[in-house]
Amino acid sequence: MDGAGLPETRSTCPYCGVGCGVLLRADGQGGLMVRGDPDHPANKGRLCSKGLALGETVSTRGRLLSPSINGQAADWDTALQTVAERFSATIRDHGPDSVAFYVSGQMLTEDYYVANKLMKGFIGSANIDTNSRLCMASTVAGHRRAFGTDTVPGTYEDLEEADLVVLVGSNLAWCHPVLYQRLAAAKQQRPEMKVVVVDPRRTATCDLADLHLQLRAGTDVALFNGLLSAIYHGGVVDKAYVANVDGFDAALAAASIDHMDETGLNRRDIRAFFDLFLRTDRTVTVFSQGVNQSSAGADKVNAILNCHLATGRIGLPGMGPFSVTGQPNAMGGREVGGLANMLACHLDIENADHRQAVRGFWDSPAIADHAGLKAVDMFRAVGRGEIKALWVIHTNPAVTMPDADAVRAAINGCAFTVVSDITGATDTARLAHVLLPAAAWGEKDGTVTNSDRTISRQRAVMPAPGEARADWSILAEVGRRMGWHKAFDFETPAEIFREYAALSHIAGQFDRDFDISGLSGISDQDYEALAPTRWPVTKTRQGGRFFADGSFYSPNGKAQMLALQYRPPAARTGPRFPFRLNTGRIRDQWHTMTRTALSPRLSAHLAEPFLEIHPDDAARTGLGPASLVQVTSPVGSAILRTLITDRVRPGEVFAPIHWTSDTAPSARIDAVVPDVVDPVSGQPESKAAVVALAPFLAGWYGFAVSAAPMSPSSDYWALARTPGGWRAELAASGAPQDWETYARVLFDLPEAAVQIVEDAGRGLARLAFHHDGRLLAALFVAPEPVAVMRDYLVTLPGNAAEAVLTGQSPADMPDPGPIVCSCFGVGMNTILTAIESQVLTTVDQIGVALQAGTNCGSCRPELTALLARGQVREAAE
Repeated sequence: MDGAGLPETRSTCPYCGVGCGVLLRADGQGGLMVRGDPDHPANKGRLCSKGLALGETVSTRGRLLSPSINGQAADWDTALQTVAERFSATIRDHGPDSVAFYVSGQMLTEDYYVANKLMKGFIGSANIDTNSRLCMASTVAGHRRAFGTDTVPGTYEDLEEADLVVLVGSNLAWCHPVLYQRLAAAKQQRPEMKVVVVDPRRTATCDLADLHLQLRAGTDVALFNGLLSAIYHGGVVDKAYVANVDGFDAALAAASIDHMDETGLNRRDIRAFFDLFLRTDRTVTVFSQGVNQSSAGADKVNAILNCHLATGRIGLPGMGPFSVTGQPNAMGGREVGGLANMLACHLDIENADHRQAVRGFWDSPAIADHAGLKAVDMFRAVGRGEIKALWVIHTNPAVTMPDADAVRAAINGCAFTVVSDITGATDTARLAHVLLPAAAWGEKDGTVTNSDRTISRQRAVMPAPGEARADWSILAEVGRRMGWHKAFDFETPAEIFREYAALSHIAGQFDRDFDISGLSGISDQDYEALAPTRWPVTKTRQGGRFFADGSFYSPNGKAQMLALQYRPPAARTGPRFPFRLNTGRIRDQWHTMTRTALSPRLSAHLAEPFLEIHPDDAARTGLGPASLVQVTSPVGSAILRTLITDRVRPGEVFAPIHWTSDTAPSARIDAVVPDVVDPVSGQPESKAAVVALAPFLAGWYGFAVSAAPMSPSSDYWALARTPGGWRAELAASGAPQDWETYARVLFDLPEAAVQIVEDAGRGLARLAFHHDGRLLAALFVAPEPVAVMRDYLVTLPGNAAEAVLTGQSPADMPDPGPIVCSCFGVGMNTILTAIESQVLTTVDQIGVALQAGTNCGSCRPELTALLARGQVREAAE
C-alpha cells in the first residue's frame, strides 16, 4: 500500500516563521507524503528543501517513548506526580521565583498558553522565557518602543507590491526560502523592482540584489541614522504623518552625529542606497537575525522603524518595516505572553490594570507583578543555585545558548530539571532528572502564527508513538496535580483556543492590537476546519495592515521615534582576538538538527561544520583549503573545517550554529559566543564574538562510511546521515597504533572480514569491511584532508563494492559531485557536465535539463555561480 487512496490533511510546516501550508498523506508504511498546499496564503504550494523532506523525518527511531526518572523507566502517574510535588515543594520552601520554565517556538499556541497561564497566573512568577529570546526579542522591544505594542504592521503581499525591498541582516534565500521565491517571482514580473541587501556577508540572497551593502558587522544603526538624515535633507519627511509621532526632532539630532565611515562602505554605494530609498514610496524593509542578535539589537530595529515613521511609509500596500521570524510559532509565543517580560495577548506585565484583568479572567490565586528572568539571566540564576527547579520544553539550551558550556554546567548542577522532548538524545535531555515523551509535529494538534500574523492549524495525521503526549496535556495535568483542577481542566486544544481567544477580548478593551475574540465561540468542528486566518479577528475587523492612519497603541496614541547613536559590538577585536565571528543558519538544516539530520538529502549539501574565512586572512593565519581551524574566544573553543571564500569581509569569519555533541562535539559554536545581551531586549549578541584562529595540527585525517551507526572518538569528528547509512569526517593530533583495531571499534565490527591497504611511511591507510559480498563500512586515512569521491562512496554501504578502496567511481559511473539541489538530488559535477555538453547559459535552462532550481529555488544562486564557472572554463579553452 502506498497511501495513494488515503485522504490528504492540511497542516503547517514545523520549520521557519514563513508558516507554509502542507498537505500530508500517510504512505501506508508509517511515513508521510508531503506537498505544498496551493491554497495556503503563505506559500501557495511552494515548499523549500526542508519542507519537501518532512516525510523523511517522521521515523520513530530514536524517539523518547516513555517517561523516565533519573535514567530509569517510569509510568506517567509517577513521573507527573514527581514533577508536581518537586515544583510545589520548591515554591513552598523558596518562593515562586525559585522555579522556571524555558520553552520553545516549536510549541503550539495552545501549549504555550497553558504553560504561561500555569507559571504567571498560578505559580505566580514570570520566570517563563522562550528560545525566541535568542532570535526575535529585539524586534519585540523595538516594536513596543515605537508602536506601544509588538505589532507587525504589514503582510507578505507587501514584499510583492513594493518597488524597493531592503533586506537587512536577512539571508532570505536560505533562511526563509519560500518568501525569497515570492520576492524573486515578483521581481521577475516587474524587473523595475529594486532589491538592496545589507549584510556583512555576500549570501545567496545577494543573487537577487541590485545593490549589496557589505557593511562592517554591527554598524546598522550608523547606516540607518545616515538614511534618516538623508530623508530630512532630501525633503522626504511626511510632515502630516509625523504629526502622529513623538521624538522626531531628537531622533534627527542624534542621527546627524553618526558618521558613515563606521560602516566601512564606500560613499558611492551609500548614496545609491539613500537615493533609492528617498525616491521610492513603496518601500519595504525586511529584517531578521542580523539585526536582532546584537547588543544593540533593539536600537537597530528602532533605527529602521524611525525611517519608515519619518516617511509615513507604513501600513499601506508595499510599504513598511517587516520582521521575518525564525521559528514556526515564535509569533504565537509572543502573543500568549511566552516571554518573561510580557503578559498574554500583548498586555503589559508592568501595568497593574492589565495584571488585574488577566488575574480576574483566570480567577488565579496570584499574578506575576514584575518581569521574570530572560533566558541568559535565567540560566545564570540556575548556575548560581537560585533557580532550583527548571522545566525545559522542546529546546536544547545546552547547545543553543551563548556560553553554552557554562549553561550545560548550570543545568547539570540544577537541583531538579525536567525536559519534555521527542528524544532523549540531546545535550540538554541527557542532563534531566525527569524526561517526558512529547508528541511531535504530525502527531499533535493546535495552531501556530506566522510572520505576517496568519494563524494556521497544525493537524495530527499520525498517532504519537509509545506513551508520548501533547505538551498542553502534560502541562495541564501538572497544574491539576499542583492543586488547580478547575483552571487546568482542559480536554481538547479547541477548548484552550476558545479561552485564549476570549482573553484577547480583554486586550481589545484595553485598546491592544491583538484581539481574536471573534473566534472565542468557535465550535470544535469549526476549529478542526479552521482555515488560515490573519489577526485581528473581531466583530468589526479581520486581518489587514496597521498604522496607515497614524493611530498607535501608546498611552497618547502616537508613535515614538527614538534618539539613537551607533554603539559598536560589546567585544572589541585586538591582538589576542583579532577576528569578528558571525554565526547563523545554513540552507538545509534547522536549529540543532533533531529533525533535519534524519534526512540524508538534507545532510548532503553541507555535511560538516565549517568556518568561512577571507583568502587574505587564511593566508596570514596559515590555513589551507579544507584544513581544520581552531577557533578560540574568551569563553570557549571549537574546531571547524576551513572554507576559504571572499563572501566574508577581511577580519570577519562565519560559522553555522547547527552541530551538537551528537553530530560534531567540537563544533558547538555557541560555546565560543559570550553571553553579552542587549540591555533592552535581553537578546544575546550571537553575531559579534571576537575570536583567535590557528591551524589545528592534525596528525591524521579520515573519512568513513558505514551502513550502521558509528562511534567516533577523535579530536574532531562530524557525523551525517546518507542514503545507505552514515558518513563521518575525522581528525586527531595523534594516530592510533593500529588502524584495523581503531576501525573495528569505530564501526563496531569485531569479526567482519577486512581489506587493508596501508603505507605506514606515508601515513596512508584504507580499510573496507565486507559481509556476504556487501560493504559494511570503509575508512580512508591520510596525513592531509582525504582526497576521495565522497558523494560516490556514500552510496556504497550495503552494496557490492569490491573496488571501494580506490576511493573513486568507475569510469562508467560518473561522480555526481557534492549536492547542490537538495530537492532533486542534483550534484555539482552533473550540473557542470550539463552546462558544457548542452551549452546551457541560464538557470532556467538548467532547470529544464535537470530540474535543479525549479522547486524551492534556494540553490539558484549556486547554479548562477556554476554557470559563471562554466563560462570561465570555456573562455580559458
